[in-house]
Amino acid sequence: MTIVTRSMFVIAVPDLAVSSAYYRDVLGFEVSEVGDPGWRMYDLGACRMLVGECPDAIPPRDTGDHSYFAYLIMEEIDSYYQTLKARSVEFVKTLRDEPWAMREFGIRTIDGHRIMFGMRVYATD
Repeated sequence: MTIVTRSMFVIAVPDLAVSSAYYRDVLGFEVSEVGDPGWRMYDLGACRMLVGECPDAIPPRDTGDHSYFAYLIMEEIDSYYQTLKARSVEFVKTLRDEPWAMREFGIRTIDGHRIMFGMRVYATD
């Protein structure tokens, strides 16, 4: 049986320089070159994105619900949420506990992509 050992997202952005600065300075990703001027790698913990510049593509903001591309499960979600709030990130969902045992929030990036962040919450008796 084939088993997935890690995942990586591939997204298109209209302006790679603007996107790279946002992911680095606002969201806290490490941004690195990949040897092709039209592509960069964004890393945050176990999340890795290969990001390509596509200035003539449909802007992600115009794709509605299809602009969601990731649900990132993390630790210390409250702290990260407060960091992003202080940086004036556009939230599409504020931080809250959900009945499916996740504490989560959602953002819209400068490119128009939407990302959900979640942390598993366990009931204590």
